[in-house]
Amino acid sequence: MNVDAEHSEASRPSGQPRHRSREAAAQMLYQWEVGRIPIAQVGEQFWVQTASDSPDADDVRGFATRLAEGVVAHVQEIDPIITDATDHWRLERMQVMDRIILRLAVYEFLFEPETPGKVIINEALELARTFSTDDSVRFINGILDAIRRTRARE
Repeated sequence: MNVDAEHSEASRPSGQPRHRSREAAAQMLYQWEVGRIPIAQVGEQFWVQTASDSPDADDVRGFATRLAEGVVAHVQEIDPIITDATDHWRLERMQVMDRIILRLAVYEFLFEPETPGKVIINEALELARTFSTDDSVRFINGILDAIRRTRARE
């Protein structure tokens, strides 16, 4: 492996605790939405099944849980923001993972002010690359960029 390949792998967010937290939160929200299971129960089951002994496991779990529970608590506030940024798309017509990724990002725009808007969008696009399609990456990017501009987040 050459230095450029090592650098590009190291710069990818997949190993970073915050990114792993966002992946876990997306998976938890999928179970909540599709399974219609209360988010507290989802969290209990999820962390039993994905136990980790990594040194940052508590940080990953804490942030993931905060994100998932925050989205659920504020979904009535988040969904209209997404709907307003889409042209002729109803939320229920979107792919489930796209809707979840958008909700996570909008939650962070609203309630995680220390995270820069561009970071939120980049993280959402990485989630879309992992859990959705190339078309979804473009779709999510357009919606989140519009929301970022209306929220004046850099």
